[in-house]
Amino acid sequence: MDANRLDEAPARIAAAIGEPARARMLYCLMDNRARTGTELAAIAEVSASTASAHLHRLETEHLVKVQAQGKHRYYSLSGAEVAAVLESLSVLAGGARKPFVPGTPHYLRAARTCYDHMAGALGVQLRDRLCALGWLAEGSDGIELTPQGMRALESLGIDVHGTRALRRRFAFACLDWSERRSHLGGALGAALLAHALKKRWVTQELDSRALIVTSLGRREMHARFGLDVR
Repeated sequence: MDANRLDEAPARIAAAIGEPARARMLYCLMDNRARTGTELAAIAEVSASTASAHLHRLETEHLVKVQAQGKHRYYSLSGAEVAAVLESLSVLAGGARKPFVPGTPHYLRAARTCYDHMAGALGVQLRDRLCALGWLAEGSDGIELTPQGMRALESLGIDVHGTRALRRRFAFACLDWSERRSHLGGALGAALLAHALKKRWVTQELDSRALIVTSLGRREMHARFGLDVR
């Protein structure tokens, strides 16, 4: 195939993301909550008709998906791969600064969602701790869960076999845009966040990516992972 044709699809996707109003829509959807076209128009600060055209472009490039429910159409990111690209772009946009001083608001830097997994200082600390415990290891295809890690997570009540069977990448290092280090992405990262939410270790703010670590969560993460969360 002609090399120029191979470049066409990435160029179209980059152009779709690169328009400021569309970028605002996409980053708004990083909290893994679906929104209507009207809500996204307000976020992007454009008219309803302009928002509709932007959303059609994003849908065409498979960056967002839409679900009809009653009279409304709800838009969300197409998947974790799109979120990973947006997170990586945020890292690039920060540029190279030495020493690195994050400008991220404290409440977002401390703990937040990156699509459907934990990010921010908490996400990075958790990945580091799981590696230190020998539960995670670097593999040829990203991050691998060790036998010890499998036993430990299953003892928490996480269905590791079911998580591995999902039609998505099991685990990978997702570069964190505020910490400039990696947190845990993929199906395993999503399962850990889902578990933390279910057990009320963390709660998610309404209409925000921010996560709040509860007093129970601090105790449990220290007891189970040896993780000191401030």
